[in-house]
Parts: sequence; C-alpha cells; structure tokens
Amino acid sequence: MDIKPLRYFIAIAKTESFTKAAQQLGVAQPAVSMAIKKLETDLGLILIHRADRNVGLTDEGKKLLIHAEKIIQATDEALLEMMELQGLNQGEVRIGISSMLGSYYFPSILMAFRHHYPSITLKVIEGGTWELQKMLENGELDLSVIVAETLPDSLETQTLVRGEMLVTIANDHPFSELDKIPPKAFFEEELVMFKEGYFHRRIVDKLAKEANMTPKIGFETNLIPLIKSIIRQGFGISTLLAMVIEEDDQLITRSFDPPIWLDLCIAWRKDSYLSKANQAFLEFVSEHGQNR
Repeated sequence: MDIKPLRYFIAIAKTESFTKAAQQLGVAQPAVSMAIKKLETDLGLILIHRADRNVGLTDEGKKLLIHAEKIIQATDEALLEMMELQGLNQGEVRIGISSMLGSYYFPSILMAFRHHYPSITLKVIEGGTWELQKMLENGELDLSVIVAETLPDSLETQTLVRGEMLVTIANDHPFSELDKIPPKAFFEEELVMFKEGYFHRRIVDKLAKEANMTPKIGFETNLIPLIKSIIRQGFGISTLLAMVIEEDDQLITRSFDPPIWLDLCIAWRKDSYLSKANQAFLEFVSEHGQNR
C-alpha cells in the first residue's frame, strides 16, 4: 500500500477539512481528494463523511486512523534510522517542557546544548504535563519532561533532578512564623494556582484530596512572574518548586509537613527510534543535570 494517502487521511482527520489538509501538506486539494477516493476504493469502505462541508470520520475511518498514525510514525522512524546509517543526521530535537521548568531549569541547559551542537535544531513545546505526555505517546514529541508519578509502560524515563514543592508566601504572612505548613492550613488560604493539566496543579489537587479539603483558588495563571507578584502583594499564597524562587523575589518559602519532593524526569517512547540528535541531547542533559 502507498502510504502517502494515509498521510493525507491523517491530515484531514486532524483539520476536519480537505482544503486545510491540502494547505498543511502543501499539495493541491484535488490531489488529496483523489488519493482519499482511491484509498476508499482499494479498501472497499467509506472513511470520511462529506456532507454540507462538514468533514468527519466514519466508524471505519476512526479505526483506520489508529493504524494509520502508527504506520506513519513507524515509517518516519525507519527512514530516519536508515538516513543516519548513511551518516545523514536530521539534527532536530522536539522536546516538551512545562512552564516552570522551561523558565527556570532549562534555559541554561538549552543554550549550552545549542552552543555545543550548533547544527542541531531545538523545537521546544510548552504545555501541561498531561498534554505533553499524550503528545509524546502520539509521536508528536521525541522527548518530554514529566513528573514521575504514574507512568505508562510505553514510556522510558531518566531522572533529571529532584525538586521540593515549597509553600510560597509574602514576607508578612503568618506562615512565616512556622517552620513547616500542614496541608490543611495551606488549603484554608486563598490560593494562586496554575491551570489544570500542569504538574503544579495536579500535585495540589492530589494533596487537597488526601487532606479532604477544597482548594480556595482566587487566581489561575501559568505566568510565574504574575504568581509571584500576587503573592508578594498579599492576595494569595501558592506552592512553587524551590528552583523557581530567587533572592530578589522578596518572598518567603516553607516546606509542607510532611515535605513534598518530586522526581523530574525526561521521557521517551520505549518502542521509538531515538535519533542521534535525541541521543546526544539525552546524554548532555543527564550530564548537565548531575552537575547542577
């Protein structure tokens, strides 16, 4: 089977449009339409609903999509491996990083790697931990930084660093008189939280459930400077990784009681081919992280 129609089919499924799929693929729309028609004829099935400009997959199309994505992913990895056997390196790393780590832990690592490997392109995708994990599993990312909690068997991980989640408060907050903060006391305060889907929020939600408390969330934002500003002005408290707190933030931190430690890992798919560029990045990050 020619796999080109499968690429067209996947693009149509994602864009829900023949026109948008053609634009994304850089081909003429009639070519896309003809390829899909031939694919349906070869399979003897209708794969796509075409009614009043609304494009959607049939039940048969939805089943084919699962296999098509796996076929394209395996084909791309096989081609990359064959190219690298000939000494041809695409030199690209697609990595997913959350806001907190992307802003405070990774900039120096990424710049140092780029300096060491100037021919390798870094594509950094920011997102929530859960979203990035799904993108990794679907082959949209080569690597992703995640928190090692419950991981699927399909992923391989390597620990980068262990970080403590600290209660973060203004200088004049009553918690400043305490050595450690019990979760129940934390959840009695107005909170400034990341949005759902980010590991910061997932940790807090899990902690609230264990304490049988409902978080009082006054602000939701993924902008760390804004979170710090809100805390500093006394409009709420939060919890941030120790690495995020800087001396000039004018904020106070305290450990939870008991302390909350997170293992931050870099992950990749077990069944995927890691290019030489990705292998170089893994080795570099591992060495850099151990030296921090």
